[in-house]
Amino acid sequence: MTPADLEAARDRIVPDVVASGLSVLFCGINPGLMTAATGHRFARPGNRFWPVLHLSGFTPRQLAPAEQEELLSYGLGITNVVARATARADELSAQEYRDGGRLLTTKVERLRPRWLAVVGVTAYRSAFGEPKARIGPQERMIGATRVWALPNPSGLNAHWTAATMAEEYGRLRAAASGDDAAGLPGSRGA
Repeated sequence: MTPADLEAARDRIVPDVVASGLSVLFCGINPGLMTAATGHRFARPGNRFWPVLHLSGFTPRQLAPAEQEELLSYGLGITNVVARATARADELSAQEYRDGGRLLTTKVERLRPRWLAVVGVTAYRSAFGEPKARIGPQERMIGATRVWALPNPSGLNAHWTAATMAEEYGRLRAAASGDDAAGLPGSRGA
């Protein structure tokens, strides 16, 4: 992939990997240029989404970005807060995040996943106007859909290792599978 190929992917829209009634709908910030150029989510080398998804128990093996459609067979899907591709998330405006939050709400109301998992607490804060939100389950619900803010799997997020991210993703997996040991506020077991 050349720099020109990547630049040509700027502002492209990448189709969602979704279906109605998913267990978890993962929601990235917006597609990166590698994702837009390849059409495969979390495609940039160094992004830890696919390894963390496997380490946390969501998938029985580590999927490659080109296998993203296989997520549907596990009751999982992927969308974004903002649809257009950029090189960096800081290229998005505050208005794009707010508009994206509204569009995401409509999408979640239509698809009715059990959980919406926003991968990036800063994106969650910006999209939903909740500046004090933290990683973990949120009080907000969209219809019957619960919301969880997860760490951003970008290789640039040095605050989280793949192992510590997998622990947090694993908490969501336990909650999504109905494991009361997940210890969630407001869950049947808490």
